[in-house]
Amino acid sequence: MHRFFGTPNRAPKPTMSDAIAGNETRIASIEVQIKKLDGELQKFKDQMARMKSGPGKSAVQQRALRVLQQKKQYEAQMASIQQQTFNMESTMMTTENLRNTMITVDAMKAANKQMKKEFGKVSFDVLRASLNDEMQDLLEQANEVQEALGRSYAVPDEIDEEELQAGKQISFSFRQPSPTMWFPLRIGRTISFRRE
Repeated sequence: MHRFFGTPNRAPKPTMSDAIAGNETRIASIEVQIKKLDGELQKFKDQMARMKSGPGKSAVQQRALRVLQQKKQYEAQMASIQQQTFNMESTMMTTENLRNTMITVDAMKAANKQMKKEFGKVSFDVLRASLNDEMQDLLEQANEVQEALGRSYAVPDEIDEEELQAGKQISFSFRQPSPTMWFPLRIGRTISFRRE
């Protein structure tokens, strides 16, 4: 028969997220039941407060005890479902962490493999030799450019030794202030720049 019609499509298995969502729905439903039972218990409590002791009060008390027992069962069931939900969330988190760890490990392996491949293309001896030669050439060219730019056009190529000594004396006298140099201040005082 399956040859003619095929097998029916199987429903996909529920995921952990589906199970957690189902538990949360059940918890919400149980909370509604507990609130309803709380309301009934409050009515019984008010009713017993107005009644005198006797068989009528005992009957109300028995009904209140049954409702209280039912409430305790709902609370125990809710606590159990909450624990299941917590366990499933912990499992999901652990699974997600493991998945992320595996992704990281795979990425690191791929990067390591790529680095080895790229380093295999590089010859350090050739690199050192060619870079050193190129750097030396570039530095020499840079020095030539600096010399060309730094050449003075106003100074003659040959300077007499006496002219050079005279120039040094003049520049030295401009740099050294007189030790007895005085400047007047606004308030009438003078200040000395001489070192003591």
